[in-house]
Amino acid sequence: MKGLLKLAFFSGLGAVAWRSWKERQARRDIDDRGSVGSSGIVRDAGPQEQHIDARDWDMVDEQADESFPASDPPGNYRGVA
Repeated sequence: MKGLLKLAFFSGLGAVAWRSWKERQARRDIDDRGSVGSSGIVRDAGPQEQHIDARDWDMVDEQADESFPASDPPGNYRGVA
């Protein structure tokens, strides 16, 4: 009986170790890091990435898209006066 309890204990311990190793391997395969100071992988800019027709894409759209995720407006923004 004592041997059976030891076997069950070590089998459970092995199962926990195997599961944690598999989860660690799965997390290691995903590279969601960006460059230093970045908040992650950056998508490509442009109307193709936004799924917008190129005819509807103007200079302000281009500048705003390229500045993302910054919250500053494009340099040619004049505001409403």
